[in-house]
Amino acid sequence: MKKFIFLLFSIFSFFVFFRVQAQDIIIKKNAEEIPAKVLEVEIEVIKYKRQDNLEGPVISISKADVFMIKYANGTKEVFNAAPANTTNNKVQEPPIIEMIRLNGPRLGFTVVTGRLADRLDDRLNAGPVLSQFGWQFETRLFTTDNGTSGLFEFIPLIGGLEQGKFLPSLNGLIGLRGAKGLEFGVGPNVSVAGAALAFAFGTTFQARNINYPVNVAVVPGNQGLRFSLLVGFNARRN
Repeated sequence: MKKFIFLLFSIFSFFVFFRVQAQDIIIKKNAEEIPAKVLEVEIEVIKYKRQDNLEGPVISISKADVFMIKYANGTKEVFNAAPANTTNNKVQEPPIIEMIRLNGPRLGFTVVTGRLADRLDDRLNAGPVLSQFGWQFETRLFTTDNGTSGLFEFIPLIGGLEQGKFLPSLNGLIGLRGAKGLEFGVGPNVSVAGAALAFAFGTTFQARNINYPVNVAVVPGNQGLRFSLLVGFNARRN
C-alpha cells in the first residue's frame, strides 16, 4: 500500500510540475487570471492567445486593466506600480488584489491504511477505499505583488456512498498558492475516525474562467494513514 501511495504522489507531482510550467498567466486588476501565451507587450495593449486555443485569434487587452504577467519561465512583470514615496525614499508596493470567493463541487476517493482500515471493516463493514463527494468553499484572502495568494478553504465531504455508507467529514485548511499555481495547506479534519490534522497540496488549472483544482491530502494518525485525491471545479463569486 505504501508503494502504491508513493507512486500516486510521484505521478501527480510530475504531472503538476509539467503542467504549470507550460503557460503564461495574465492577472487582471479584478483578480481574473487568464492562462495564455503572451505574444507582445506594447505601449497600450498586451497581445496574447488563450492557452486553451493556441490556434485561435490574437487577443488584445489594455495594459491599464492588467496587474501582472507571470511568465512560464518563472519571471514576472508588474504593471502600473505605485510611484516612489519621495518622503521616505521607499518604493510603495503595488496594491493587494481584492478578496474573492471560489466555490464548487469536489469528488474523489480516500484510501485508509493500518488499524484504522481494520476498524472500518469491523465496526462499519466498509472497505479501505472510499468514494468522496462534497463541496469546496474557498476564500482567496489576498494576492501579493509577487503572485502569492493566501487561502482559506472549508470542505465538507460524504464518504462511502458506493458501499451504502454515510461517512461525513469536515475539513478546514489555511494555506498559500504560489505564482505558478502550486498550493499547500494545513488544518483540522473531523470525521467518524475522530479529530486529526490534515496536510494538502496540489494545483489549480484554468480554462475559460473556470478553475479546476486537483489536490492530494494526507491525514496521519496513530492507527493509520488516510490518503485522499480530490478534483472539482469552481468559479468566482463576489
